[in-house]
Amino acid sequence: MRLSHSLLPTLKETPAEAQIASHRLMLRAGLVRQTAAGIYAWLPAGLRVLRRIEAIVREEQDAAGAQEVLMPTIQSADLWRQSGRYDAYGPEMLRLKDRHERDLLYGPTNEEMITDLMRQSVKSYRELPQILYHIQWKFRDEVRPRFGVMRGREFLMKDAYSFDLDRAGAVVSYRKMMLAYMRTFQRLGVQAIPMVADTGPIGGDLSHEFIILAPTGESQVYYDAAFETIDYSSDNFSIMSEPDLERFWTQMTTHYAATDDKHDAEAWQHVAEKREGRGIEVGHIFYFGTKYSKAMGLAVAGRDGVSVAPEMGSYGVGVSRLVGALIEAHHDEAGIIWPDSVAPFPAVILNLKVGDAACDAMCEDLYARFNGDALYDDRGERAGAKFADADLMGHPWQIVVGPRGAAAGKVELKRRATGEKVECSVDDAMAKVRG
Repeated sequence: MRLSHSLLPTLKETPAEAQIASHRLMLRAGLVRQTAAGIYAWLPAGLRVLRRIEAIVREEQDAAGAQEVLMPTIQSADLWRQSGRYDAYGPEMLRLKDRHERDLLYGPTNEEMITDLMRQSVKSYRELPQILYHIQWKFRDEVRPRFGVMRGREFLMKDAYSFDLDRAGAVVSYRKMMLAYMRTFQRLGVQAIPMVADTGPIGGDLSHEFIILAPTGESQVYYDAAFETIDYSSDNFSIMSEPDLERFWTQMTTHYAATDDKHDAEAWQHVAEKREGRGIEVGHIFYFGTKYSKAMGLAVAGRDGVSVAPEMGSYGVGVSRLVGALIEAHHDEAGIIWPDSVAPFPAVILNLKVGDAACDAMCEDLYARFNGDALYDDRGERAGAKFADADLMGHPWQIVVGPRGAAAGKVELKRRATGEKVECSVDDAMAKVRG
């Protein structure tokens, strides 16, 4: 992408309405623009980050055996009346009527709809287990939307739902999803801690929330340092192996982890390597048994022919919220520091003298090598402005091309996360960026 022809409206001044780092930097780096209270338009660079996070989430869901579907944003109120949640959910639900005066709602979550879809489709125990997921926009009418995408009214969410014949099978599905989540966060380049959580209005008796560690986090967290050294990749745990899932579960539940509202001071004293910090919730998983299947009449024929209400779980992760959480965990005074896995571009090419034949030729050669998957700052701006915008936008690598270096066939390569700079050939720069 050529910056001179891109919609990347960076801001020098901090917007007055932005209270936290991620909100400030998303506005200043040209990732989003607010269109209404708690509702944002995603500009090209911001959308690239959102799509990269979404892709990693999708890949890990697929690897866990979940099947992707796509459910509508608008739901019938009748489904929610069947579950008993329509009146109980509260004013966060956006209720509306169509031209025929039928009650509808903009979905804040999808337990009712997925249960109805399974009710129409699955009749026998032979068709279980099933795990279905989708990545879709949700709406919750927050009283005071704030902190940008961290607490907006409209948000992109991955929610998955498991259906099993019995509790033992449901626990296996729960563990698969927990491992998929830990693997997802590891790939995103953030430290996430699973913590026992309240089930809230969704219901159930088993629940964990996932906390990303960030200095500006909303919750105080306490955890065992052992969480920092666990490798969740397929080299260590097979997501389809029940012995591996059992071993994974033992590690997750043996070590201490709690937010401030569940912190046990006495148990904390027995933790060998204590860690404290601030954290941001980015995901929540629940096992709630037959709460929805019984209420909505979902039943399958069991092995003995007797009807059985499937055991269910739900698994949510805030895809758009993760963009803000990643920035909260990875930024400095100059701007964003994107992890390589989610950066909108792996590198920015900085042409320090547009119009110089050697600089232009080298930059065009570099840009062609990336096949368009790099940002080329070809603006006729001064060098200081280009450096400032590059740091603000947080590209993992900066490839700096100036007249002296271009004449010698060299570029300056800067790693955004560390500030380390080296002078090298174009081939060496490409090798480092490509990893």
